[in-house]
Amino acid sequence: MSDQLTARVMQVIAKTQHLPAESIAIDKTFADLKIDSLDGMNILFAVESEFDISIPDDRAAEIKTVRDMVEGIQKLVSAKEAAHQG
Repeated sequence: MSDQLTARVMQVIAKTQHLPAESIAIDKTFADLKIDSLDGMNILFAVESEFDISIPDDRAAEIKTVRDMVEGIQKLVSAKEAAHQG
């Protein structure tokens, strides 16, 4: 898991939710951060825009923590990079 990618994801969450960046940690759940399903959707849209990816709905439903989001984005970004190189 890339530190840079993790930092970018946490920054998007902080900006979208108007939270101090230092309040967001990799092991926090969205419930810990008081993020409801509507807020979660707004974060997903912001992350998709930030990383120029598309998160499938079935995967989106599985995202419950900051770590889930970072790991999912890492996979999508890696797959996208591999597709562009191949």
